[in-house]
This record gives sequence, C-alpha cells and structure tokens, in this order.
Amino acid sequence: MTQQVPELFDFVKARTADARAKRIGAETFLLDRMAEDLIDRLASVLRDFDSVLDFGTPLGALGAAFGRFKPGNMPEIRAGLEGITLPDAGLEAARYGLILSGMLMHRVNDLPGLLIQLRRALKPDGLMLAVFPGGDTLMELRDSLMQAESMVRGAAGLRVFPMIDVRAAGQLLQRAGFALPVADSEKLTVRYSDLFALIRDLRAMGGTAAPLIRSGQPNLSQALILKAAELYQQNHADADGRIRATFEFVWISGWAPHASQQQPLKPGSAKMRLEDALRQGEKKP
Repeated sequence: MTQQVPELFDFVKARTADARAKRIGAETFLLDRMAEDLIDRLASVLRDFDSVLDFGTPLGALGAAFGRFKPGNMPEIRAGLEGITLPDAGLEAARYGLILSGMLMHRVNDLPGLLIQLRRALKPDGLMLAVFPGGDTLMELRDSLMQAESMVRGAAGLRVFPMIDVRAAGQLLQRAGFALPVADSEKLTVRYSDLFALIRDLRAMGGTAAPLIRSGQPNLSQALILKAAELYQQNHADADGRIRATFEFVWISGWAPHASQQQPLKPGSAKMRLEDALRQGEKKP
C-alpha cells in the first residue's frame, strides 16, 4: 500500500503569495545572501557544468548568481516551478549537470519525492545544491504567536511553516539515493523596529504562512496580533528596543552516483583497529 503524503501546503495560495510579493516590490536581501553563499560553495567545485537548472528559486536568484560566477556557462532557468504539483514536475532523466534550488523545499508536500526526481534528473556525477529555511527560522515569531493565541483564544494553532532541521535533511538525501550527501546550516539574525515591520518583509518575500492548509483554524484577529507584538517586544528585543528575527538556512548537496566517486570501505576491511590507531596518534609529539 502506498503511503499517502500529508497535504500541508496549497500551491495555488503559494503562487498567489509569490505574485503579491512581486507586485508590492519583492524583498530580496535573503535571496541575495543565499546567492553570495552559493558562489562561495561552488568555488571549491573544480569543474564546469554543461547544463544547469535553477529549480523554483524565486526570481531565478541562484541561477543568476551562477551565471555571474561562471560566465561561460549560463544556466537554464525553469521559471514557474515553485508551485508545480509533484510528482509531475516533468524533469527529464539524466538531463542536468548541476541543479540549484533556493527557498522552495520548505513548502513542498512530498520533499522525499522531489529529491528523488532531482537526483534522477542529474547526469551521472552531477551535483544538486539547495538551500531552504531550517528549524530555528522565525522561532521568536512562533513563540510569540503561540503564547498570544493561548492567552487570547485558549488554544494555539499552526501559524508558522513547519521546518526541517539539518539532521533530517541529511537523512532525506540518503533516502533519495544521493552519493556523498552533505547537510549543514547557518543562522542569520535580522533586527526590526517591531513585529509589523517583520510581517511586511515576510509578505514582500512571499514568506507568510498563507499557503498552509489549516482546515477550521480561525484567521489571526487584530487582538491576537497586537498581543503577539507585545509579547515579541517583551521577550525578544534588544536594549535599543529593536526585535530580533532568526533565519536558519539549511544547505544540502549530493551527487548522482558514478563509478569514479570515492567509495566507503567495506565493513571489516580496515587494516588497523580504531583503538590502536588512536593510541598511535597519542604517541606522536
């Protein structure tokens, strides 16, 4: 029996949120930061890629950064894949040498299925490199909203995207069949004058929780938002009165399997016991 994938996100609402962000003037400082990090990460990859896909990154930001980094290899941009229904992404097998994806995977219902598709779309020894918000993202906002809703309504619901932590991300890469999987994370603290300034930025990023499917959950009331703003200021503000907002970014990378890649040793093939190797290391000056 096939296990049913839980539906947490509404892709029609996600596209609407993205369109609104573009309409009001997209806020791109986080995307710009991700693009800079991408260039740093690709600097250590000593190869050229003959075909590159920017999968679902808003404004094609990662693909554009790659184009600046390797001007001889302009990436192929597949615009509009942010909200496509999986597993019907229409990716051709063994097509791409490099697949990039930014700020998309945190709002995909079937992330294991998507990763399998991306791995199959890579040529042998091709690289997939992606980044998305991790588990500690907006932890201050989550805390303030939960406290406020408990106080105002007597119960709290899901108001912030459920996020994937770095450990789970690494496990998903392995499940999808990537070779040499790597997952790491970094945190960025952004300060705002108040909660309403943070909400304006989230709307301009298409990053509000509007695409979440929350059947029967009431909308945020003015009283609840005002209480959340009060609690946020009380619990997560610096001495100058500005509030903190944490953004954690999880980076994942993996390669399509190929015979030329380094392979782990078979169990029992070591020529020295670990205990002896450690003792030998202790004797060295």
